[in-house]
Amino acid sequence: MRWPEAVVLVMLGMALAACSRSGFVKPNADRPTYDISGTPEFRRAEAAREQLALGVRAYQQGDDRGAERQAKAALRNEQTAADANTLLALVSERQGRSAQAGAYYRAAVERAPHRGATLNNYGAWLCRSGRAGESLAQFDAALQDPGYGDRAGALANAGACALDAGDAARAERDLRAALELEPASTVALDAMARLLASQGRWFEARAFSQRWLAVAPATAAALQLAARIEQGLGDGAAADRLMRRLETEFPDASHLQPRETSPP
Repeated sequence: MRWPEAVVLVMLGMALAACSRSGFVKPNADRPTYDISGTPEFRRAEAAREQLALGVRAYQQGDDRGAERQAKAALRNEQTAADANTLLALVSERQGRSAQAGAYYRAAVERAPHRGATLNNYGAWLCRSGRAGESLAQFDAALQDPGYGDRAGALANAGACALDAGDAARAERDLRAALELEPASTVALDAMARLLASQGRWFEARAFSQRWLAVAPATAAALQLAARIEQGLGDGAAADRLMRRLETEFPDASHLQPRETSPP
């Protein structure tokens, strides 16, 4: 499952860009141009954007207290409330307060109900929290946002969560769509390998597992899955090589063995 920390960089760019945005209403040939840059509303919005940008910087520097303080200040302005809630959710997750993070992700969706990023983040939290079935509606809504720039991420999350929810058909559909957009998506490659292995489609599973290991640093789970796939293919030597690699690179996980998987 794709974690939402990457949204911080997006938020930072949005906040800084907003701070430099022109304060003039778009010219209209039928009426004069009005300068709103001196209005109290404009000044409050600019201050909130600056607070959000400071909060993002604090989060990136590991200063959770500072990030939380600035984000709560930015909550007071409607223009920054959705991103401020997202930042508070990230801080809460990093501090191990998952339920509180979920409340903030949900609040972000309430403030920006059609924004793909907030919907994807809330869906990801629902899935991580054991509510995979509920998460799918959030990903569907995220994909309805024509301006959302990470459709591959939402599709990968949807596919992985559909797999967790027991919907293999949807999982395969969404994962393949994600990989068409982003062939190196580790979320989609991992979930495809797991899905195909669970169905005993070992040769296909091997292809996705090998692609996963080729594009990202190995993890204990990825090596265990790869070994299980080789075992399913009857290649004991390859499975042993992967397990030895697991023992070397992840000694704390070396006691775990590849698990047999039977087709459903």
